[in-house]
Amino acid sequence: MSAVVYEQRTVRRARYAVAAVFAVHGAVTGSFATRVPWIQDHAGVSAGQLGLALAFPALGASVAMPLAGSVSHRFGARTALRGLLALWTLALVLPALAPNLLTLCLALFVYGATAGMSDVAMNALGVEIENRLDKSIMSGLHGMWSAGALIGSAAGTLAAHLGSDARLHHVLAASVLTVAGLVACTWVLDLQPAEDEDPPPRFALPPRSALLIGAVGFCAVFAEGASLDWSAVYLRDQLEASAGLAAACTTGFTLTMALARFAGDKVVDRFGAVRTVRVSGVLATVGGLLIVVGGHPAVAMAGFALMGLGIAVVVPLCFAAAGRAGSSPSLAIAGVATITYTSGLVAPSAIGGLAQATSLVVSFGLVTALASCLVVFAKVLRAGDRDRPKISPSNAGVPDRQS
Repeated sequence: MSAVVYEQRTVRRARYAVAAVFAVHGAVTGSFATRVPWIQDHAGVSAGQLGLALAFPALGASVAMPLAGSVSHRFGARTALRGLLALWTLALVLPALAPNLLTLCLALFVYGATAGMSDVAMNALGVEIENRLDKSIMSGLHGMWSAGALIGSAAGTLAAHLGSDARLHHVLAASVLTVAGLVACTWVLDLQPAEDEDPPPRFALPPRSALLIGAVGFCAVFAEGASLDWSAVYLRDQLEASAGLAAACTTGFTLTMALARFAGDKVVDRFGAVRTVRVSGVLATVGGLLIVVGGHPAVAMAGFALMGLGIAVVVPLCFAAAGRAGSSPSLAIAGVATITYTSGLVAPSAIGGLAQATSLVVSFGLVTALASCLVVFAKVLRAGDRDRPKISPSNAGVPDRQS
């Protein structure tokens, strides 16, 4: 077997390994989300206090994500991802153990910090593999995250239906996911910094390119958070739909997002990141207009489905563009991740506050306006359309620099 063929197989194997890592990461999120009511009751917190506590994962992630580059530089990408992913899967246990508001906030801060650092590490590896395969894979990787989240939430729903203690459920889930993550990390690329490469700063502001790319991601994640948390409420309160139909709307939105992510790589390879995001922005904007002016549950459901279809591939493409936009990919990816995490935190409360002051129709008018920004500012993702290095005898092997 020639060296080139062997290295091509190594990179392809690393792709599947990182896909498994994305699925494990998503499964932790799904496992946690389904047991939030149990955690609320166990900690004895009110709805308002729970809302406060649920801000701490994003806060922890924002603080810790810039550290991911330093960790990867010191230990190498494979070892860093193995450790950070294990910390994240094990952190699943902490919220269910919290007996009060203070300990719940601390547990969720750690939960978010480990989530954010492992998120940056796995996306950086995904971008490197995408470069070496010379084709888009980031959308599919994020589709695997969605699939993992669905599996985790399905298992959590079953556990909740059976009335199981979330502490036991999460210990079992964390054990299984930790083992799965450690096994998957065995085959990811073991990127190492060059001997003369200076370590990245532990804390630094993201580069300007990451801020622009992050702004595009902000618009997409704002629309995603608003639709996930408020689509069912919109149909029930604004359009007087039944509870079942309202829930089906959220399911439809989630399903179109997952399907679009799995199909997105072929679209990106054919049309490029910029044109894909422009078309995506048009679809999301049309979906938003149907939501705002449709006036009928079926029309609004079609609008939410189009919204999911339109925003699905934007965040993966933002990570891909950030990884190619500057000399410090991990720092740029951390910057984009911080902005998108912030958007996911802000969106649900912003929609609720605006709805309280005006109406949900006005709130989704804002969502539609932000979706239209994807059409205008898609050009900042042009870094994602740069020529990717072809696999050749000189570059097919494991790189000697962190990416």
